[in-house]
Amino acid sequence: MNSRLKGVLIFAVMMLFFFASNAQAYQRIVVLYAAASPVLKELGVSDRVVGVTRTDHTFKGVRSVGSHLRPNMELLKALKPDLIVAGSKRAFPEEISKRLRTDVFYYDPRSLEDILFKIKALGKLLKRQKRAEELIKRLKGKLQEVKPLKGKPTVVYEIMERPLKVAGSKSIINSIIAHAGGENLVKVKKKHVLISPERVISLNPDVYIYQVGPMNKKPTTPSERPYYKSLRAKVIKVDEYEFARPGINAFQAVVDLNRIFMEVIK
Repeated sequence: MNSRLKGVLIFAVMMLFFFASNAQAYQRIVVLYAAASPVLKELGVSDRVVGVTRTDHTFKGVRSVGSHLRPNMELLKALKPDLIVAGSKRAFPEEISKRLRTDVFYYDPRSLEDILFKIKALGKLLKRQKRAEELIKRLKGKLQEVKPLKGKPTVVYEIMERPLKVAGSKSIINSIIAHAGGENLVKVKKKHVLISPERVISLNPDVYIYQVGPMNKKPTTPSERPYYKSLRAKVIKVDEYEFARPGINAFQAVVDLNRIFMEVIK
């Protein structure tokens, strides 16, 4: 075999490998967990997203498929996704994906470290490794804005007023509080923990944070609740979308909370 023919064959094999590997990159994505959407946008695959949940407004002109817990199966089938990004196996069981004959990526990080891991995994899956690395570097850089504190403020974070639920140790909130320099007083190994007002009072937190959003639509200001008259904590109101969604937003939430802590611990 002469060198010219050998070179042509090598080039042909390389091109076949290139097209085969790129053909594996998913082209029709449905996102069933809104926290993952900003990540996909940062990875530069917005044009591949064909379906989202009704509360997800990250992408324009994309079909809504219902809620993340109860997506419309007929719409999902009609969209013919080759990849579904879901929140958890509990929210989207594997047997459903088998019926749809599509791959599923589960995005349900419980910490900032988990978020970075998931970004890297999505970057590899979607062949956007470089964009993923750039995003991870930028998010790590955001944490450099966190200032050291003179002490460690203790925190209770309200998820919902009625019934009273707070963030447990398996919530992304727990990781945000820790990276901001504080301590979540609720050590129960769950995302959300039912708790009594009396227990909150006995924990005696330095900071009581309550969120406003879909899970806590119109909460009463804690200082106006009769059962919190003896609460001595500094009360802070935050946006659920900015604090409770385990996505890119969590890193700015750390910085914002750290600034709040600096006012509390002087």
